[in-house]
Amino acid sequence: MPPALLSPPDTEKTPGYWNEGARRRLESALALQPAARPAKNIILFMGDGMGLPTMSAARIYKGQLAGGSGEESILAMETFPHVALAKVSGAVPGAGPAGPARNPLAPACLQTYTIDRQVPDSAGTGTAYLCGVKTNAKTLGLSGAAVYGKCRTAFGNEVDSILHRARLAGKSVGIVTTTRVQHASPGAAYAHSASRSWYADADMPKEALRDGCKDIAYQLVHNTDINVILGGGRMYMTPKRTPDPEYPEDPAQNGTRKDGLNLIAEWLSAKQGARYVWDKKGLDAVEEDSVSHLMGLFEPKDMKYELNRNTSTDPSIVEMTEKAIRILRRNPNGFFLFVEDDHVPHAGGRIDHGHHSGRAKQALMEAVMLDRAVARAGELTSPSDTLTIVTADHSHVFTFGGNTLRGTSIFGLAPKKAKDKRAYTSILYGNGPGYSIRDGGRPAASLPTAEDKDYRQQAAVPLEVETHSGEDVVVLAQGPMAHLFHGVQEQHYIAHAMAYAACLEPYAAEPGCRAARRASHGTQCSPHPLLALLALCLAAHMVGG
Repeated sequence: MPPALLSPPDTEKTPGYWNEGARRRLESALALQPAARPAKNIILFMGDGMGLPTMSAARIYKGQLAGGSGEESILAMETFPHVALAKVSGAVPGAGPAGPARNPLAPACLQTYTIDRQVPDSAGTGTAYLCGVKTNAKTLGLSGAAVYGKCRTAFGNEVDSILHRARLAGKSVGIVTTTRVQHASPGAAYAHSASRSWYADADMPKEALRDGCKDIAYQLVHNTDINVILGGGRMYMTPKRTPDPEYPEDPAQNGTRKDGLNLIAEWLSAKQGARYVWDKKGLDAVEEDSVSHLMGLFEPKDMKYELNRNTSTDPSIVEMTEKAIRILRRNPNGFFLFVEDDHVPHAGGRIDHGHHSGRAKQALMEAVMLDRAVARAGELTSPSDTLTIVTADHSHVFTFGGNTLRGTSIFGLAPKKAKDKRAYTSILYGNGPGYSIRDGGRPAASLPTAEDKDYRQQAAVPLEVETHSGEDVVVLAQGPMAHLFHGVQEQHYIAHAMAYAACLEPYAAEPGCRAARRASHGTQCSPHPLLALLALCLAAHMVGG
């Protein structure tokens, strides 16, 4: 890491430096025009647990990894021109018990906020931003009428995701995740489950099996025709005691299914041009022109942290994202891709789990890698036809401060000691496993220990696992209809804005969508500016209404 700057660069000491930078940004803002045309492709990047403090710290870390002081760095996602805040908790303003029944993404009985917790989990949030409705914690792809853990309450309360609707509309669809593909956030894209923990039938209670509910891995294969599935989760796909291809001598990594099904084999036999791989070598060997379907499961459960990853055997989120786009973009009708850095509090995990375990360096490296995937996706697609959104499902009780000097390592120490006469790191947690009392007081932080990838930053309240936080998360967007992401919105609005942008159900027949589709085909004469403005207003009204 670079040493802290004792004084800013000379260029920054002159008003002209700041004035010119502001002028350039003003010129860019004045030139910005809404792209009011349908999106052929949609890519949704989800940084699980990537709240605003995490983004800010990741920006600095990115710059310091490149040899700079860090503060002046810019994340690829931060170049997106349209920004909104999504409410992960709160009530729908102005909503009543009766809504537009014609909208299958928002059933009439769910126009009010039904999540049962002030601070959400990744299942409830996944259902919101992918399916368009708020629901109860720990349930997937179900309305708030479903009760957690009660199988029978799922029947009749299913809600479909935008991934499912994109596939029905003829688009190719894909999932990329750094955790098990059956986990909460990716699971909301295809599953309807009264419990986010029902990964395989072995994880389900006998009552749920008797009542006819299916585990999430089974639904992955049978619910939606997904073209690309990349992540972890091999053990949930094969029969009990099936040796893992990577860890054949470790029985703890064996398959877990009690029903004897080999879901990987079922998936392969049901698809034309399908391919299955389980390591980086296999993924690299896949020629995108030769497959229509690709499943890559690279760990028995969750994939490893980037800082722990074996780069010769395990693909990165950047490599998985690139392979997915190269396969999906062959469809002339376009594609929908969900890319996510997800978590499991006790096993594996990425941004979110790095925070849950109080290991900030692991979490921030995952955020940097997600940003690199965003940048690579931008190189492989065009903002003229691809709507790209980057957001988070929730934040964490993570913060950094302490009056550190410019250029100080983001993992370094505050320049002055605390009131207890002991050093502390800039990064701290409100709660979690980093809490520690020794000899009647807080242990002093020190270097180079605090720079270690597995160092646990100190926490104010002792908990086995650090918790989520409830503040709003940012939504960044570029491409067609990106201007729909503005202001402060309920989280479930994200699914609706994406559906409208791509002319998917329930917005395929909306007047504004039809007008935008006609405009995208071009006309001999340019429309009158006032008519164009009216179309934009109509589009915004239809989505907001």
